[in-house]
Amino acid sequence: MANDQDKGRGSFDEWPEKAVDLVDLVVDTIRDKIVRPIILVGRTIVFGLLIAALITVVAVVLSVALLRLLDVYLFAHHVWASYAVLGALFTIVGLWAWAKRTPRADADSDA
Repeated sequence: MANDQDKGRGSFDEWPEKAVDLVDLVVDTIRDKIVRPIILVGRTIVFGLLIAALITVVAVVLSVALLRLLDVYLFAHHVWASYAVLGALFTIVGLWAWAKRTPRADADSDA
């Protein structure tokens, strides 16, 4: 009869351990399904904005450096010629990018 009491008591003693395991499983599942994707999206947004800001700064610095180099060394302080060359260069790059664009899918349904 002592064995029957020990069996019943043993399952009762396992409840706290099972409860902790269940809570741990729920917390891990929530973290994997909800929190981790939110963190990944947040990191993507932050790093994307940081990269966009750095690319903008580098583009501006390179444009100013190219303008100064053209003005001082190529056109002998005729800044209008440097502006014309850079303007033509940016226009050509813009026209090339415009030609490479693809039409949006909803633009076809509006027509």
